[in-house]
Amino acid sequence: MNVEYRLAPEHPHPAPVEDCYAGLKWFASEADALGVDADRIAIYGPSAGGGLTIATTLLSVDRNGPKICFVMALYPMLDDRNVTASSHQVTSVGVWDRAANIEAWEAYLGRAEADHYAAPARREDVAGFPPTFIDVGTEDAFRDEDIAFAGKLLAAGVPTELHVLPGAYHGSELMAATAPLSQRILSRRFRALAEHLG
Repeated sequence: MNVEYRLAPEHPHPAPVEDCYAGLKWFASEADALGVDADRIAIYGPSAGGGLTIATTLLSVDRNGPKICFVMALYPMLDDRNVTASSHQVTSVGVWDRAANIEAWEAYLGRAEADHYAAPARREDVAGFPPTFIDVGTEDAFRDEDIAFAGKLLAAGVPTELHVLPGAYHGSELMAATAPLSQRILSRRFRALAEHLG
């Protein structure tokens, strides 16, 4: 299922994550009718969608919502503060750099202050999070915030698979789909999904 969540700047936080959570709740509640195993629901998203994937999971954990068996967040957008080394280093590589990220966070937050559902990097307690897969390239502005969040998950005892991909930039596997690195990225993701979904 793909959630067509409302988009910023017309609909800033918390509209997008609340839409994603509403979609998750509906999907879980209709599992029998849809022929879905409610014990094997995974959520997946790239970039801003990766941040929403993690934020939706946090909402579900905090609200005793649907059980999520696996989270796959691809180069997720997690930290509004833009203070990491990688957020300063990536200024002209690929489709997403520091300037684009600052503009996107301003649109996403509107006039609101960031909480840990808007910017999951601000979350300290990640106990109860489901098994998680994160990948990010070395040339991605999100590299350091993604590594830091994976470290929090690991410290909390969450089964976590983190891949930091040398030479990959934001969305590189989509722009150069036939490149050997892209093929390795995609095959690793498919393997992880197969392992967790059976």
